Amino acid sequence: MDIQTRHDIFEPDDLTALVCIDEAEVQRAVVDALAELNYRIHTGLFAEDISLKLRTHSYDVVAVYETFAGSVAEGNPVLLETIRTPSGQRRNQFVVLIGPNMITNSEIQAFQYSVDLVVSLSDLGNFLPVLRRGVARHKEFYKKFSECLRMAGA
Repeated sequence: MDIQTRHDIFEPDDLTALVCIDEAEVQRAVVDALAELNYRIHTGLFAEDISLKLRTHSYDVVAVYETFAGSVAEGNPVLLETIRTPSGQRRNQFVVLIGPNMITNSEIQAFQYSVDLVVSLSDLGNFLPVLRRGVARHKEFYKKFSECLRMAGA
């Protein structure tokens, strides 16, 4: 199975996702789950392309493979780029780190890598419900804060 390139057209109010996974099998599972949740999807296959995409669009979900582009999680170019994202934009993104060294739903690992959710490769079959639950928790967590920002005109 080959790596797929996907570049859906975004309309206002679409749910959007950027998939930065260079393992064909994993990419397919993640893209299928996101499509089932009605996300419009872009894939990124190299760091420069992803960096440009992250700077020009505020994706709702960013899915990253732990060893993307031959890196380790600590030096992952996509994760480093998401850390540099302005806080107003980052707060509205849900970043998922997927990999063989991850423990699904580990809040400690999520904190360690500055992401919102980590998913183990062994749980890839459950990616859809795990993602759905994680995004719902994220929205609930930021709900009051976002309301206060809107009321303050920020």
